[in-house]
Amino acid sequence: MTSTHAFWLAGRQATGESGFDVTSPWDGSQVGTVSLPTDAQVEEAVAAAYAVRDEFAATPAHVRAAALDHVSRRLVERTEEIARLISAENGKPIKWARGEVGRAVSVFRFAAEEARRFNGGEAQRLDTDAGGQGRLALTRRFPKGVVLGIAPFNFPLNLCAHKIAPAIAAGAPIILKPAPATPLSGLVLGELLAETELPAGSWSILPVPNDKMPALVQDERLPVISFTGSETVGYAIMDSVPRKHCTLELGGNGAAVVLGDWASDEDLDRAAARIATFSNYQGGQSCISVQRVIADAAVYDRLLPRIVAAVEAQVTGDPNDDATDVGPLVSEAAAERVESWVDEAVAAGATLHTGGKRDGASYAPTVLTDLPAGTTLACEEVFGPVLSVQKVNGEAEAFEAVNDSKYGLQAGVFTHDLQAAFRAHRALEVGGVVIGDVPSYRADQMPYGGAKQSGVGREGVRFAMDDYTYERVLVLTGLAL
Repeated sequence: MTSTHAFWLAGRQATGESGFDVTSPWDGSQVGTVSLPTDAQVEEAVAAAYAVRDEFAATPAHVRAAALDHVSRRLVERTEEIARLISAENGKPIKWARGEVGRAVSVFRFAAEEARRFNGGEAQRLDTDAGGQGRLALTRRFPKGVVLGIAPFNFPLNLCAHKIAPAIAAGAPIILKPAPATPLSGLVLGELLAETELPAGSWSILPVPNDKMPALVQDERLPVISFTGSETVGYAIMDSVPRKHCTLELGGNGAAVVLGDWASDEDLDRAAARIATFSNYQGGQSCISVQRVIADAAVYDRLLPRIVAAVEAQVTGDPNDDATDVGPLVSEAAAERVESWVDEAVAAGATLHTGGKRDGASYAPTVLTDLPAGTTLACEEVFGPVLSVQKVNGEAEAFEAVNDSKYGLQAGVFTHDLQAAFRAHRALEVGGVVIGDVPSYRADQMPYGGAKQSGVGREGVRFAMDDYTYERVLVLTGLAL
């Protein structure tokens, strides 16, 4: 029998009147039962966060930093346990789950470092005009208020960390809603935060059902919303609260460009290996997984068979096996959707080179060419282990192909040409350009976010802290400067 997991209400454990089961997408086994907060308990959490906002903003930096350091250390100590939990509820292969815990360790450590140096103040002389003689401006950042963090299922620990850690570092209370499919990893963070001396009410972790979210989104006591998820839901949230500050990290259909100078056998082998790995890691359920390869005609014929062979070499199966590269998608419904998109593309004229088969929640790593424009797979984020390869003539056509998308999260460009790298940085309509690698690289301290329909605002600890705060100027008068 599995245990019932309490949620975290204003820093303490609580249970509601009902619950729901969390099941493994790999074998359907029950991973745990999670208690659902009642409407009254949600209200209690919001009221507590709102009441403590001034106290928490004034909490000494060393207190917040110590709490963040504590969580980072405890994640290290519990790495294997938490990785197993991620794998169980998400279906992520255990080796990728361990990597996710390691990233969360870094996020909390980075946040502790930023808490110590954030908001030191910037002084500006105002006596550059006669009217400002004897005056000095001091600019500091202060929290906008309580943050509502809404996390997705694909990184159930680390993307919760990316909501919680910057908020604590900035002194902003936070209410976190983990994804309904994968709430257990986020609730573990509550266990670790409860071991710290953060003020009661400064954080809550509430597995609120999606149909209860509109009331939280509309609540005026929650002026900042940080959402990671689908384009449809993210922009619906922003449209419903136009006067709130919304940070949206949404979808993408990441492109890996291989230019003509990336031409040696070693170059092409490396590109194929990286593309195969990062079109399929997390079951392709990453906003920056490789969905499109755009290859110069000079290398296309040598690259394509390498990609197909590297994709076919990906080990699929039980996520608990250390050898597994690709596990199931988060649900059978998700795999059925991917299957329907691939079937539509093939019926429209795409060529299937490998994969294209579903087994329950698992979908075989898939490579397509000749993908017709206008198909769902060509236009939308597949969020599954599916890759299309396209031939282009030259750099300009390659960059045009990258930009021929409503999304713009990240792009990778395989080139040795430094000038081409800078041209890519200027030309590509994305939030990040990775040279010499796939678009799937993300360091958790760097600014991360998209252009066009891939969202607004930036994650990455320091950059999220900027989103959670605003500048306030203090003007000092009568000074002998």
